[in-house]
Amino acid sequence: MKTFTSLFSGLFAASLCAATSTWAHAADPPPPLKTTFDCTQAKATVEKLICRDPQLLQMDMELTRLYRLALTDQRSVPAPDKIIVDQQFWASERNQCASDPEPKACTVRRYAERAHQLRQGSAIVRTKDPDRLTEGPQTIRCNGFNTPIAATYFSTQPAVVYLKWANTSVTLSQVPSDAGARYTGKDRQGNYNFWQDGSEARFQKPGSGEMSCTAEPLG
Repeated sequence: MKTFTSLFSGLFAASLCAATSTWAHAADPPPPLKTTFDCTQAKATVEKLICRDPQLLQMDMELTRLYRLALTDQRSVPAPDKIIVDQQFWASERNQCASDPEPKACTVRRYAERAHQLRQGSAIVRTKDPDRLTEGPQTIRCNGFNTPIAATYFSTQPAVVYLKWANTSVTLSQVPSDAGARYTGKDRQGNYNFWQDGSEARFQKPGSGEMSCTAEPLG
């Protein structure tokens, strides 16, 4: 029987070449997935978008890996049976991005947020799989900002960072930088900037100046 790592690596490479997913043929599959699908039979508008977009396809395959790991963790929060239900709701919300003014940006946000949730809730999901495309959540503490920021990274092309603090979250995309990793993005409040190089970071949100921050080591 193939190991999960070798199976995922093979499927990932095949998906990038043929834009198809074949998780249905994996040995000992968990309950039916809602995130990876046969692109030749995709009907939902967002599914078709994912199948023709390399970045979204990467995010879809990685989220499936995280989801499958979460189902093996009896200590996950929430519990595996609740994760299955949450995943179904998430897939429905993801597909609603078809009606968003910016369908791809909406879809990227959905994947980044869900990856953050799965990684936050399970130590098994956060294991150092060599094929992983996600890291975090990492705690970012900024001077003059009382609330810690949780950062989850998606090393797609382009890379993405999901930042969450208090009841606010934003998903930013990586842009060229002379040093470190710089991410930018916007929401209804305005423009955001986040830069990081090792433990040093800077963050700027709408209506405020740039804050100096420290990134705690990844667990």
